[in-house]
Parts: sequence; structure tokens; C-alpha cells
Amino acid sequence: MTFDEVIGQQEVKQRLVQLVDEQRLPHALMLCGPQGSGKLALATAFGCYLLSPTNLPKGGGLKVEGGGTDMFGEPIPLEEGRSNPLLENLQHPDLHFTYPTIKLPSMSSDCKPVSADFANEWHELIKRGLYFSMNDWMQAMGGENQQAIITVGESDALIHKLSLKSSQGGYKVSIIWLPERMNQECANKLLKLIEEPPQKTVFIMVSQEPDKLLETIRSRVQRIDVKKIDDESMAQALMERRGLGEDTARRVARRANGNWLKALEEIEEGSEKELFLDMFKSLMRLAYTRKVNELKRWSESMAGMGREKQKRFLEYFLLLVRENFMYNFHQEELCYMTQAEEDFAKNFARYINEANVIALNNLANRAIRDIGQNANAKIVFFDFALQMIMLLIQK
Repeated sequence: MTFDEVIGQQEVKQRLVQLVDEQRLPHALMLCGPQGSGKLALATAFGCYLLSPTNLPKGGGLKVEGGGTDMFGEPIPLEEGRSNPLLENLQHPDLHFTYPTIKLPSMSSDCKPVSADFANEWHELIKRGLYFSMNDWMQAMGGENQQAIITVGESDALIHKLSLKSSQGGYKVSIIWLPERMNQECANKLLKLIEEPPQKTVFIMVSQEPDKLLETIRSRVQRIDVKKIDDESMAQALMERRGLGEDTARRVARRANGNWLKALEEIEEGSEKELFLDMFKSLMRLAYTRKVNELKRWSESMAGMGREKQKRFLEYFLLLVRENFMYNFHQEELCYMTQAEEDFAKNFARYINEANVIALNNLANRAIRDIGQNANAKIVFFDFALQMIMLLIQK
């Protein structure tokens, strides 16, 4: 894993390398940022960078053997310039991953699960890429309905691992994904470990909600904030990694708003959003032509979906109302629609205007509330559809 595989984030990459170059590397770092920004990818790339003998800082003691130079201009021995398969496969003995786990039915009642119990699942997941969500990890473990935590057993295992000497004589790197999921006992033990770290050990925490961590832990790490991925870098990655055309990549990048995971969702074949767009278009056309019987069938079709899916449609409805309203201003930078959505908006957008945009938002939000409170979905969506007839008249 190298920094080249991390999408965007040039500023953070340079800052991390500079810490090593200037020999100011703290023993504990915490990368914080929103989902899909690449925090885990950055942490892993930096961990591999620290463990690679070709990336020692100036004065790091590299021998002159004619193997080229490293990124700092220092000579690299020929044998050290070769690729390291252990790092490429993220199975280096001095690279340790800690992550939330669950208790499987096969485990005993007093078992405290640790990362090693799910090492195979973890490596299968990260082999596919270091951009994934907690839901992806839960599915990999087979426990979608459980609560994943980092147990005190994990802190004990980590203390044991880091007490051993480095296999290569260099750093030992401990990457802790989502440390905010540690239970209290684990957090207290980890605090002691950070306060008195083993020699040449670097902790790299990857946090999405740092405020949930103990203040005493937060005060003992150097925090680095990771911003959303910039649109240009994301569009470039979509073209190179997913084969999208330039215009499509640009649209997807803007819609994703710096979240690589959201960008991947946008381009999935058979995406749920394609269904939602069809449902939106059907609703608007039937409401405009006042076909009440067909609107009733539309509402019954919506009622056949699960409640979570119904709420996701209504959230999508709110998004399209906003986008169609902004489309009327003819300012490209204000709109975040796919090509299919824009094709529909060319003729439809004028029906979303100052006279009805607030009422449409209120209607959808009320429907979301009603669905969330287990109201009869057929009634909710038929009323929703009938109200649409009146609101589309106001143009």
C-alpha cells in the first residue's frame, strides 16, 4: 500500500512525510474526518511507509550500494529498493490492525472477541480496497444486526504484540480503526499503553467520531484532520479506476461531495437510485395529468417497499426537488444531478418554483415522519400523491 493508492489528500500526505523527514514523528497520531475521505487508506499507506526501509529520513543510516535514491535523495541499497510483498499484501509482522468485532454464536459466553478472531475476514476485505464502511465490515463478519465494539481483550492482545521486538529492527505500527468503539475498560488500558509506549512504536488511530473518545486519549495524540476528497481528484480516480467518461465522472464526483463510498454507490449497476428516479418521474407525470386511479396504484407500489426503503425514496425526492428548483437558475455549479436526472429536469424543472418548493419539502418531511411512526404506508403515499396534484398546479 502506497500513498499513490490514496485518492487525493495531497496536503495530509505531505504533512505525514514531513513529520518523518524532520524527525518529529509523534508516537501517537489520530486521523479524523468524514466517511469515505480515505482515513484508513492514509493510515495504512503511512504505516507501510514507516515500515519500508527505502523511506527512512535523512541520516537514517542507509548504506551506499548503488540502488538509486529514496524520495529524500538518499542512496538505497539494491536489495532494499525491491518491492516488499509483505507490505503489498498488508501482512507485515510489524503492522498491526485493531478494529471493532462482534461475538459470534459459536463463541463462549465469557469470550472477549479480539481482532485476531476475524483476521481472515479483515484481510479479505482490505484486499478489495481500503475504502469501506462499518456496514461493509459487519457484513464481512456476518453480524449485521449486532453492535461491534473493541473489547478489553483487544487491549490485552495489543499490549502483548507490541511488547515483542520488531521483526525488522525498525518501527512497530499499530493502526486502530474506529477507536471510539472501545469499551471503557479497553480505553483505560489503551491510555496507559499510549502514555508509556513500547520503544519505536507508532499508534495511528482512524476516527470518524473523535468526540466519543476519552478526553485523556485525545489529549495524548496528535490530531490530523482529513478533509473530504476534492472533486478533481475524485473525478480523476473515477476515470482511472472505474473507467467513467470525463463528464460522467465529474457529475458523480460533485454528487458524492467528497465521499468515495458514495461515489461508488452512484455508479453501481442497477442502483436503487435508478428505481427512485423512475418512481419520481412516474409520480410527477401522473400528478400533472391528474390520473387518480394510477396514482393509487403508484401509492400501493410504494407501500410494498420496506419502511427504510420508503424513507430513502422520500429523501431522494427531497434531493430532486432541491435540484430541480436550482436548475431554474441556470447556474451549473449549483446543480448536482446525473445526466438522466438532468434530462428529465430540462422539461420538468419549471414546475418546481417559489410557489411550491417549501410546501413540497414540508410534504415529504411529514411523510418521512409518518412512515417512521409506523403509519399505514398506503394511506401516507396516496395522500402524498393527491397533494402533489394540487402543488404542481402552483406554477
